[in-house]
Amino acid sequence: MNETYWTERYQNSNTPWDMKSVSPPLSGFLQGLYHTGQSILIPGAGSGYEAEWLWKQGFKNTWVADISDKPLRSLKERCPDFPDQQMLHIDFFEIRQSFDLVVEQTFFCALPPEWRPRYVAKMAEIIRPGGHLFGLLFNFPLTSEGPPYGGSVKEYLELFEPHFSIYKMERCYNSIKPRAGKEIFIHLIKP
Repeated sequence: MNETYWTERYQNSNTPWDMKSVSPPLSGFLQGLYHTGQSILIPGAGSGYEAEWLWKQGFKNTWVADISDKPLRSLKERCPDFPDQQMLHIDFFEIRQSFDLVVEQTFFCALPPEWRPRYVAKMAEIIRPGGHLFGLLFNFPLTSEGPPYGGSVKEYLELFEPHFSIYKMERCYNSIKPRAGKEIFIHLIKP
């Protein structure tokens, strides 16, 4: 689960999560954003299709973070004017900035399950009061084989409720076919 692991996955094209586009549940939410000045982070951004979409729609305060630089370079090739300083080649837990909005694209479910409390605490640290965490989590039984590792609404509520107001946490109705019935859309607000 370190930089070498993820870089090798990208080098070997072992990236079954890569849809080559923004997933439909995220696309629907992103299209509803209007305040282009807000600071947005996409952690575990991978190839950064969400960042590319946001950038091209005028969201110039969009940041991406990934432990591997290979997918960040892919984003830069597709979006050459994306600022280098907003492409964080970093371990998520080392991020020090704060943001108005964080986009979760199943990054949470790629982390070992024992790291989940750390993830939630880090999100509570980097999201500004009144800020939002939205995106996708997987909805299938938690397994020790992964990534991705599964999870359930019950588990997610237990982890997030102490730190966030739950605005929405429900099964996605517009997942791509291979993920149908296996995704939960979340929209959480930091008090």
